[in-house]
Amino acid sequence: MKKILHIISSPRGDASLSIKLGNAVVEKIQAAYPGSTVKETNLVKQQFPHLEEAHLTSFFTPAENRTPENLVAIKHSEDAISEIQDADIIVIGVPIYNFNIHSTLKAWIDHIVRRGVTFKYDENGPQGLLPGKKVYLALASGGIFSEGPMAGFDFAVPYLKHMLGFIGLTDITVFRVEGTSIPGIQDTALEKGLSSIHLN
Repeated sequence: MKKILHIISSPRGDASLSIKLGNAVVEKIQAAYPGSTVKETNLVKQQFPHLEEAHLTSFFTPAENRTPENLVAIKHSEDAISEIQDADIIVIGVPIYNFNIHSTLKAWIDHIVRRGVTFKYDENGPQGLLPGKKVYLALASGGIFSEGPMAGFDFAVPYLKHMLGFIGLTDITVFRVEGTSIPGIQDTALEKGLSSIHLN
């Protein structure tokens, strides 16, 4: 039995291929680990906030000194980090826009990467504080970025691997539905992506 956290960052709802792929990954995990629970967090529906001064002030105010306003400002961050800490497996839906992640997912990352909470510095440099968890990225893109001439335009996967790894989430597997805007490929892109799901 595993605790699964499914992060959704697509604004397309039922039409979203990253959500379809992420749901399929979750189903595979549930089949492999009967009795597993799923916590779904939709960053778009929750209107996860981009960082503002109030958030940053709350991050750097010691917990014992936080005002009621600080506590309101820090709630999204505290809740998001708590969800990650509680999870064994994290599935992140990643629709690609302009060669990178949706802004809501970037906002989520900005709220979970916090010094002294999810990473720290010691004499050897930065150290992630969220080890021992499995992460699956469920990407959907109109182009093909896993290989070929457009591979150099894949800014999403390197960024996510770097940032998640920075906080200790280093065990990352990527699944893709790609080529959804390319004639001759788009009709089978979802099927190919779903068939690529093999847990490790």
